[in-house]
Amino acid sequence: MGVDIIMSKATVGIFVDAVNVTMNGGFGLRYDILRRLACRNGAFPSRLNVYLAYDKQRAEEDEPYKEKTQRFSEVLRDFQYKVIKKPVQYYRDSETNETIIKSTVNMDMAVDMIMQVEHFDTVVLLTNNGSYVSVVNALQRKGCRVELVGFDDVPGDLKTEVDTYISGYLIPGLLPIESPYEWGKVGSRVRGVCYDFSHNDGYGFMRYIDSINENFWVTDSRSERSPYETVFVHISQFEDNFDTSYLPSRNLIFEMDLLKNDKGLYAENIVLVSAP
Repeated sequence: MGVDIIMSKATVGIFVDAVNVTMNGGFGLRYDILRRLACRNGAFPSRLNVYLAYDKQRAEEDEPYKEKTQRFSEVLRDFQYKVIKKPVQYYRDSETNETIIKSTVNMDMAVDMIMQVEHFDTVVLLTNNGSYVSVVNALQRKGCRVELVGFDDVPGDLKTEVDTYISGYLIPGLLPIESPYEWGKVGSRVRGVCYDFSHNDGYGFMRYIDSINENFWVTDSRSERSPYETVFVHISQFEDNFDTSYLPSRNLIFEMDLLKNDKGLYAENIVLVSAP
């Protein structure tokens, strides 16, 4: 008799601190694109958790806030995310008499990841909170791979501890961008990093992600497997107040018009959108 071998899919968990992400560059995040990114290796999304600090007191007094929160939850349900609302709590500082607002989102999200880690091969984490370093280490000791997607002010030690850090600004379609053309098409605006620049010659090269696939580690755009494309950049195309002495840098994120001539792709109207 033959023996059937069933290969199970890898599993992934997505954990998002929604308010933290929104307040640190991730406003307008496309959760459908996030799911596609997390499952790019053909993984099955075992958990898709979005944690939301929710002000019940404000909701009682502010109808637009209540409706906006409800719409947010409904849209995410369409993509099979579970929105976990955690009420904010008000405290009065006895010394300063100031009102302090706190939420348990960080603690609850950390506990859920650690409690559920046995169900995941990979966790995709969205936050810029450096306190998650110890959580990342705990997940890794359990054999789980941790990928971090961040935008602004992501601590360096958090970037270092995870297995992969991906700037959300660089993911095609993850954030809104003003362009009449689809990301990566000639004439569109894309975001990328300047990985090579000659100050003597006044030009260099940008790299941007053209498509979401499993080969983010293949950064050489000459490879057919690479999701990256290379773009020529000239010093004259950077915004006037940008100091090009910081180039090259893989930490600075730029937005640019993507154009093409007989020599290949080149960039115009280059604007800095994120810096450490």
